[in-house]
Amino acid sequence: MQRNEKNYETIPVGTLGLVSLESSRELSEKVDKYLVRFRKEREHEHEDDIAFRGYQRDTFLVGCSTPRFGTGEAKGIIEESIRGYDLFIMLDVTNYSLTYTVCGHQNHMSPDDHYQDLKRIIAAAGGKARRITVIMPFLYESRQHKRTSRESLDCAIALQELCSMGVDNIITFDAHDPRVQNAVPLNSFETVQPAYQFVKGILRQVKDLKIDSDHMMIISPDEGGTNRAVYLANVLGLDMGMFYKRRDYSKIVDGRNPIVAHEFLGSSVEGKDVFIIDDMISSGDSMIDVATELKKRKAARIFVIATFGLFTNGLAKFDKAVEDGLIYRLVTTNLTYQTPELLSKPYYINCDMSKYIAYIIDTLNHDTSISDLLDPYERIESLVQRYKSGFGVT
Repeated sequence: MQRNEKNYETIPVGTLGLVSLESSRELSEKVDKYLVRFRKEREHEHEDDIAFRGYQRDTFLVGCSTPRFGTGEAKGIIEESIRGYDLFIMLDVTNYSLTYTVCGHQNHMSPDDHYQDLKRIIAAAGGKARRITVIMPFLYESRQHKRTSRESLDCAIALQELCSMGVDNIITFDAHDPRVQNAVPLNSFETVQPAYQFVKGILRQVKDLKIDSDHMMIISPDEGGTNRAVYLANVLGLDMGMFYKRRDYSKIVDGRNPIVAHEFLGSSVEGKDVFIIDDMISSGDSMIDVATELKKRKAARIFVIATFGLFTNGLAKFDKAVEDGLIYRLVTTNLTYQTPELLSKPYYINCDMSKYIAYIIDTLNHDTSISDLLDPYERIESLVQRYKSGFGVT
């Protein structure tokens, strides 16, 4: 029985359409395959009803493109009718692998470029879609979410701009600060946690974990990620610790106050496997500093876990950290661009989010609550019990 069988009870908002910008093509194609499978397996008495026209299809992907002129300017094109559709637009603003030409010079696409392409596709829909949902796993400008001096509030401006263009729902994953939704208080904004996928990915790959407070601990690398760590620690029944960053507020380097030291708050980690969990790995310096501090405190195996693996300075420092015994496993999702080099690393665990996204899309298309999908407590508990009983995780 499918988890989303309750969807039988409601009529779809409109014909389901999945619009994938090129930045999210690979993930979107996986999501599409799950959607096709869900609906082909689903048999119900209303399948010939006019309200369910187009309910079962070979693909839900809607053709689109964002071609560019020689100057670098672009336009958005939707290649088929989407009148009355319930559109879900997916993109990855961090995919730097895509390029375009400006007056003969090759540029790599930045988050700004991806965001502009999103607006072009929304504009191309021209108000014909019945509803528009934007699925933006890494929230655009999410680290510029609050004002500390005379500076812009880019994330809030972007959210307001999308809503003013007719976007009904915004779905993101592990927002850097969920309070940014206060910028659009009358619109639907969901930030989804991939905690279940993390636990599943690790338990599938590592067979000798002892999941109890005597042998394992959850660590937040900074004060901002405490809620994330507290949740996972409570679900798994473990102790939790945290580091806070001591900064030099007398100077600014690369737009921020440099970190002087990482101070630890929590019980002993000696001899324990440790999960360091955060929303993103950017350069990776902070994670490696935290792992170094934990090793000084005689931690056993260290798992570095993050929703988004950006690796802005490459993977060399992680290779060295693994070689030196600082890090045991590196765990991220496929919500953002993954290099072939990353996927080839023997210490890397890739958590696939496509099935989860397909469940969310399928449920929203029926205008049904996704509350049970957003709270994975029972699923994690069941998973851990299976693991402890020796049945394994598939």
